[in-house]
Amino acid sequence: MELNKSTTAFLACHFENDVVGAEGAFAPFFRAEVERRGVLEVAKRLLDGARSAGARVVYTRVAFQEGHSDLVTNIPLLGVVAQQGSLLDHTAATEIVDEVKPEADDWVVTNPKVSAFASSDLDERLRASGIDTVVLFGVATNISVESAGRSAGDLGYRVIVVEDACSAAAPEAHDATIASFGLLGEVASADEVLAAL
Repeated sequence: MELNKSTTAFLACHFENDVVGAEGAFAPFFRAEVERRGVLEVAKRLLDGARSAGARVVYTRVAFQEGHSDLVTNIPLLGVVAQQGSLLDHTAATEIVDEVKPEADDWVVTNPKVSAFASSDLDERLRASGIDTVVLFGVATNISVESAGRSAGDLGYRVIVVEDACSAAAPEAHDATIASFGLLGEVASADEVLAAL
């Protein structure tokens, strides 16, 4: 694997308190696998390595305005968000967890959809910066990571999913996405990606 640090962006998906935090609204779904797989530790190593190499670091987070006025409940998972009143913007719930906090030069892209590319300016910003490769990781593998990866591929980016920096609600869900994503992009370990930088 080869990566050009000047044309590669690292996309950390949904590392926000309500999704991966121990007390978050979705902790009953995701926290156990985040801990079992050591996702936050691997993600931190990946983010630190990307910054050291001079690659672009981007955090994507899903957040909604007060009253969830911008939430479209056509997707059942987003219907759950509306029911429990979670993922409200400008609250601690949608801040990035302390373990992988953004640094001054990192981008934080907010959107009210599953894919980071939907209803956001992410594609425009990446293109304006000359990015042609996205390295994806986060929670959940089979939801936000897969959705962003499919969108990125359709938009013409080279897509790499970092298998050991992702998790889902169950190992089977994670494994299913990883098994199929090789047909849509590339799958690699954090060590392989860092070595390629």
